[in-house]
Amino acid sequence: MLFREAKPEDQIRDESALRQAVGDAVGSVPVFDIHTHLFPFSFERLCKWGIDDLLTYHYLVAELFRSCEISPKAFFDMPEPRQADLIWRKLFVENPPLSEATAGVCTVLAKLGLDPRAKTLDEAREFFADVDPHEHLEVVLELAGVSDLAMTNDPLDDQEALYWQSDSFVDPRFHAVIRLDPILCQWETSWRKLEARGYKVDAEASEQAVDEVHRFLDSWSGRLQPRYLAVSLPPDFAYPDDSPRTRLLEGAVLHVCRELDVPLALMVGVRRGVNPELGLAGDGVGWADVSAIERLCARWPENRFLATLLALENQHQLLVASRKFANLMPFGCWWFVNNPSTIESITRLRFEMLGATFIPQHSDARVLEQLIYKWDHSRRVVAEALFASFRQLQHAGWFPTKAEIESVVRRLFQGNARGMLCLDQIQAPLSVEVRPAMSQVSDDRPKA
Repeated sequence: MLFREAKPEDQIRDESALRQAVGDAVGSVPVFDIHTHLFPFSFERLCKWGIDDLLTYHYLVAELFRSCEISPKAFFDMPEPRQADLIWRKLFVENPPLSEATAGVCTVLAKLGLDPRAKTLDEAREFFADVDPHEHLEVVLELAGVSDLAMTNDPLDDQEALYWQSDSFVDPRFHAVIRLDPILCQWETSWRKLEARGYKVDAEASEQAVDEVHRFLDSWSGRLQPRYLAVSLPPDFAYPDDSPRTRLLEGAVLHVCRELDVPLALMVGVRRGVNPELGLAGDGVGWADVSAIERLCARWPENRFLATLLALENQHQLLVASRKFANLMPFGCWWFVNNPSTIESITRLRFEMLGATFIPQHSDARVLEQLIYKWDHSRRVVAEALFASFRQLQHAGWFPTKAEIESVVRRLFQGNARGMLCLDQIQAPLSVEVRPAMSQVSDDRPKA
């Protein structure tokens, strides 16, 4: 109806006007960030923020060892501020910050009114020491243009469980997600944790154990009200097979998802501990078998699945699978493909194969301020890919209107996520004001 009623005078025929309209729409749309590792400040030490956490992010740690002869052991034995000082000196002072991860830190600092070419971290540390955390959260969300974000929550983590059991305040913009990695990928050790909490489980994932996992997920879902359940899987993930993982998936996880009417997010392709000396920075990537996802979608047609794959070589296969299964939603460019060049190529391929029926990006942020650069960089790249698709339509003789462009953009950054999570009934803001750099609005700098 909207397309048919487009008046000729509203149709955009000029290339520069099209680019402006797409850029304006993408630049102002609020984002539902469907996958992060962030926590509200009420979760205290689990919440990472500030310059030291920004610089000791594992992407930068991995880069450090390519520019410095320090051993991983010596590095990890340092207190965090000294680690941050070393990373700053080696990756930002002695070398131009050319990588996406280092450039992202520069974006954050510039937008907060700080000097990304500073020789030391003194100014940045003074800034973060003076801000009120809760005011700072508002500044970060406004700079990033994020209206909502999904966390990653592990109820088997004793420290995190304490916050949920104490009924700590959870900002309603922070949506809970139950992470299933300990249950589906580390069952050989995790069953002992469940046993210690009074569940009758065993190493073989017997029928009784599967029922107990169902009971565990039911209990924690009642407390967390998760928007979806999620798991990171290795490249050799197979389904179905005769393994504890399949028994737990079929006997507990997929039933819980159906009962709660929430999706299961499959994040496939991570090879853990390729270089264990590097800790979180030591994980690698492998080529996944997409047919396992296809079989899940086919055997569980009433369930919904989110999927993101770590290997660049898997992206086309995932899109072909998504064309065959309406209950499969590709989302984001994860981890090693979360770079502007790969985001743009993947997003263009998604437009060409799926139209606007995907979620173009998630931040995967582990540190609060990363939201600023992840979404600043991603908006530009997604806008370029969307412009190319609309430009192709112009060449085909179909001229979009501003309203049509804005409708597509809202669907990409809000609507598809909300629809997948059954949040359509919750009103999302139609636009946000993405702040310019703090140096241009210094009066808005949060005060202690």
